Amino acid sequence: MIYIKNLAMIPARSGSKGILDKNIQLLNGKPLIAYSIEAAIQSRQFDTVHVSTDSEAYAEISCQYGAEVPFLRSPETATDAASSWEALLEVLRCYEKLGQHFDTVMLLQPTSPLRTAEDICAAYQVMADKNAKTVVSVCEAEHPPFWSNLLSADRCMDGFLDNAALAPRQALGKYFRLNGAIYLFNVNDFIVRGSITYDKHCYAYVMPVERSVDIDGPLDMLVAETILQHQSNPC
Repeated sequence: MIYIKNLAMIPARSGSKGILDKNIQLLNGKPLIAYSIEAAIQSRQFDTVHVSTDSEAYAEISCQYGAEVPFLRSPETATDAASSWEALLEVLRCYEKLGQHFDTVMLLQPTSPLRTAEDICAAYQVMADKNAKTVVSVCEAEHPPFWSNLLSADRCMDGFLDNAALAPRQALGKYFRLNGAIYLFNVNDFIVRGSITYDKHCYAYVMPVERSVDIDGPLDMLVAETILQHQSNPC
């Protein structure tokens, strides 16, 4: 029997600007990052749930909720310009130096607090069913892309919509968008590529819109808190 080792990586650098210390801000009484840690642990899919952070304070909070932080993120991968893929590669290399190799890695952004353990398990099922190298979570788009366009400096809307946008919404088809909640990779494939690639080896896991809230600003926090409170007290 071949034993597969799975890693959850939760990126949580300090210094966010939209919401100060966003990743540890309280959401319905718990630090934002706690929701991703708890979902990962509850899924029982991972050998290690790792938080990648440059902050000792973030690391301490993460460990209180059951994550592992054996090393901090380097200054090079903790800047605004650094990508999550660079941070993920750094984590994999650091674990390799510690003698730990993983077969799959799932990046779980803490800004998706409504993602559940069931979503994580379902994404792994997609990987197994499709023999996929990559699985990415999506949700149905709130509006057809045809309804969006750039605006000129004078805000003139000449040519803003094309003929396709004028059709009834039902005729436009169902569109999906990335929701940022789940990125699941075959480790060896990811190391070769160095980032995500949307190709024939990449498949979607479709999540409901109500679990696809992505925390970027205060309004998103309010929406997520309202949903969590409703879940706790549906009446």
